[in-house]
Amino acid sequence: MDFELILKNIKKHIALNEAEKRYFTSQLRERSIAKKEMLLEQGNSCRNIYFIRSGSLRAFYPTQEGKESTIMFGIADWWITDMYCFINQKPALLNIEALEDSRLWSLDYNRLQNLFIEIPKFERFFRILMQNAYCREQLRALDNITFSGAERYTRFVEKYPLISEKITQKDLASYLGITPEFLSSFKRKKEAT
Repeated sequence: MDFELILKNIKKHIALNEAEKRYFTSQLRERSIAKKEMLLEQGNSCRNIYFIRSGSLRAFYPTQEGKESTIMFGIADWWITDMYCFINQKPALLNIEALEDSRLWSLDYNRLQNLFIEIPKFERFFRILMQNAYCREQLRALDNITFSGAERYTRFVEKYPLISEKITQKDLASYLGITPEFLSSFKRKKEAT
């Protein structure tokens, strides 16, 4: 199996020797999902954190009004889960859907806990992931209260060009907290100038 991408991701924050790499990769489970397939559904057990090998996913919250509020996207070389529910072993609050055919490595909660015991430096790795995610969400919250919908769109496309190419306008509008109609109108005006 090809573990190169995930090991390169790990290497950004911690160094593993060959025995540690073997142990870590032995804990992973391979998963493939088709476009539009649900990786996680609200209310189901959230037992896994996923590393995206290829493809893209979207985590969203279905509102009582039947709308979807996109919480995050994930592309190759990123991690994704319903983190609150994963850490606390609670039923999922979010849905995670494949935006295209995707290949993943999964690591279940118990294996992750064992990994922390067997190779303690993984606590550092996942702490750094959580810190980065927290900072990203804090900056997103600040963007939402500071910038207009048009400015948030421009900043998103500049920061995440690979994601903006893969997602629908509806999903992007949902993430930005604007309507698809507003986004469409803004994009038309921008293209006309």
